[in-house]
Amino acid sequence: NALNSMEAWKTAWEASQDGPVVVFKHSTRCSISRMALKLTEQRWDLPEHVQPYLLDLLNHRDVSAAIAADLELEHQSPQLILIHGGKVQHHANHSSIDPVDLKVYL
Repeated sequence: NALNSMEAWKTAWEASQDGPVVVFKHSTRCSISRMALKLTEQRWDLPEHVQPYLLDLLNHRDVSAAIAADLELEHQSPQLILIHGGKVQHHANHSSIDPVDLKVYL
C-alpha cells in the first residue's frame, strides 16, 4: 500500500486501530534505504492481517512529517514502524531494520 497522501496516512493510522500496520519510510536516493527495503521484501514473512505501507519520503515529505508528529517519533530514513492501536509498538532504522524482529510484537 502506498502512503502517497495525507488521506492515505489517515487511513493507515485508522487501520492500526483494528490491527497491526507496518510503515516503511524509504528514501529513493539512499543506498542504505534501498538495501533495507530489499531486505524487508526478502524477509517479509508476517501474518496476512499485518498491513504494510510504503512511503517515498522524498516525494511525500508532508506525510513523513505528519507520521513523525502524530506518532511522536523522531524522523529517520530508512525507518520501519509497527503501529497498533494508533501507537508505535516497535521501530527500527538504518541497518537495524529487519521485519523478522516485528514478530514478537504481533
